[in-house]
Amino acid sequence: GCNPFAATGRSKLQNRRATVNQQIIKQMRMRAGAENLLKATSNNKVKEMVLLELSYVNSNLQLLMGQLEGLNSSVEVYQNTQETANIPLIALGLKETKDIDFSTFFKDFILEHYSEDGKCFEDEIAELMDLRQACRTPSRDEAGVELMAKYSSHLPLMESRFFSPSRQTGIFFTWYDSFTGVPVCQQNLSLEKASILFNMAALYSQIGTRSDRQTIVGLEEAISSFQKAAGILNHLKETFTHTPSYDMSPAMLSMLIRMLLAQAQECLFEKTALPGIRNHFNSLMKMAQEAAKVSEIYDQVHQSMIQTPIKDNVPFFWSTMSQVKTNHYRSMAHYFVASALLDHQLGLSDDEDQQEKTLSQVYDRLPEGHSPLDILKKKDERERVGKAHIRRAILGHEEALRVYSLCHHLNKLQVLQDILRASLQRSLNKSSENEEDEDFSDYTEAPDIISKTEHRAEMEFPATTKVKVTDFFERLGPLSVFSAKQRWTAPRTIQLHPEDRDLGFTLKGESPVHVVSLDPLCPAAAEGLKEGDYIVAVGDTDSKWMAVSDVMRLLKDVNEEGVAIQVVSVMDSNPQMPTKSATFCGNLPKTYSMICLAYDDDDKNPKSRKVTKKSSFLNFGLKNRLKSASTLSLPTADHSGALPWNKPCPTFPSSSSYNHNDSALY
Repeated sequence: GCNPFAATGRSKLQNRRATVNQQIIKQMRMRAGAENLLKATSNNKVKEMVLLELSYVNSNLQLLMGQLEGLNSSVEVYQNTQETANIPLIALGLKETKDIDFSTFFKDFILEHYSEDGKCFEDEIAELMDLRQACRTPSRDEAGVELMAKYSSHLPLMESRFFSPSRQTGIFFTWYDSFTGVPVCQQNLSLEKASILFNMAALYSQIGTRSDRQTIVGLEEAISSFQKAAGILNHLKETFTHTPSYDMSPAMLSMLIRMLLAQAQECLFEKTALPGIRNHFNSLMKMAQEAAKVSEIYDQVHQSMIQTPIKDNVPFFWSTMSQVKTNHYRSMAHYFVASALLDHQLGLSDDEDQQEKTLSQVYDRLPEGHSPLDILKKKDERERVGKAHIRRAILGHEEALRVYSLCHHLNKLQVLQDILRASLQRSLNKSSENEEDEDFSDYTEAPDIISKTEHRAEMEFPATTKVKVTDFFERLGPLSVFSAKQRWTAPRTIQLHPEDRDLGFTLKGESPVHVVSLDPLCPAAAEGLKEGDYIVAVGDTDSKWMAVSDVMRLLKDVNEEGVAIQVVSVMDSNPQMPTKSATFCGNLPKTYSMICLAYDDDDKNPKSRKVTKKSSFLNFGLKNRLKSASTLSLPTADHSGALPWNKPCPTFPSSSSYNHNDSALY
């Protein structure tokens, strides 16, 4: 990653974001404490003091939210430094997180679960922590994306090694909402995976805004970056559907995807216009439809931004910018149509049929009593419609400038104001060139322009998000066997004394190999070897990753003294008690209980099962309401002596009392 202390504009902005997030969580803790005190006290004087304190805290929170909105509106930091003639684009800021120390838990888990010394893995743990820390300050290029993709590829491996479904880790992953600064904390890796994907999309958006849009190569880089960012966010929306952070909710992600694709479409328009626009009827009409397409997409973005509750979380700068671009590009479309009609009269050498076809495809409807051929052939009609388009262009540019003046963050972008004013002046000049004494009561209304594009921006999921990595903890053994889900005995030593070169068993499998066809009368069986045991070491050689041929080679040259091997036996995973996964969002815990599969000694013998007392009709109705309120599918009861894990159980067990009687289950 980049140097976190580097004094670049982007790093300063990210450091300010981290500072504001810390202040927000401090104020939220104070508000939670004050609200709890308000509920607990009955003293009126104390209540007045608490209410006063709450008003101060809420005011501070509003100010901090405003500061965070200002940081999200600081788009000038992400623009190309040499760019002077392009409308600024919006980049997503990186989500902030807290430092996490994996060392204590990982070393304890390695000792307890894998029966190995955790201190031997200190370097691997440190490397994993360094990788996560580097992802907080990635470089703004493909190397930075690859860095986060590398960490993202390590997360499933880390989850399989250390995150057991039957126990809590004690590690809390905290990430801050990129729009509100509200912290979200979870003990599982889902939030970590989703946040890394969000930051990868944010980094691609920053690469796109930094690209040099005065060159074809820079525009192609920007288009590709925005499409990749949209593809990653779409993958995030489809994969992590219940992320507690609002900036990764389906509604917010859908809006961000639209915005990124709109910016990609804008860059496609700029790429078409960069070599120059031919002053030709068909070329001008084509550019008019391209500009109308950009305006249409930005209008959709603006409509999604002003919907509740998105409008309460999206910076006002973003919605204003989308509204400005909607009016700006719509006005450009009308200007191009006006130029085509006013500057190009139908001549003898022109293809009349082609122009008629082009004009009919531009309009959805024509003014009453007009046809495309009439507009093309009749000079008065052509000028009247052309002037109507130039008037709509002027009105649209004036509206864009008016909306621009409403947002003080937009007023900081002088280059945007210069572009809007230049566009307005160009339309005014075109209007003055064709100004004549005319009857102002006979104004023709310019029809809407049909949007059309030859190159539509599409989502693109980058291949760099999946990077092949080497497991930091591969010394623990093959992940298919040595994972957090599997349970096995501690390694035990078996002394082998071959008789007539016969060990008394055969080996099978890939790595690690396991024992099959064990002779119950052989010395190894007497030592405690069992069928199905995995051989993890032969003598002083670790054999977790060895194939059958390699292990047999080590056992072939055994002398009369024999050799010691270490084996482990896989244990059956008994059903666990209900586990709870708590999500803390804004200091308010939201607890989601997993399905509890009840299991007790009575279930081992179906004959000794007690007869369940039949529930009353009223109790049955209550249980049905509980079922309908839950989104979990509960297993059905089976009293025919089926397997014990089919026994139904309470989805949300009470913390005060818990029993295994059938009357408490549904």
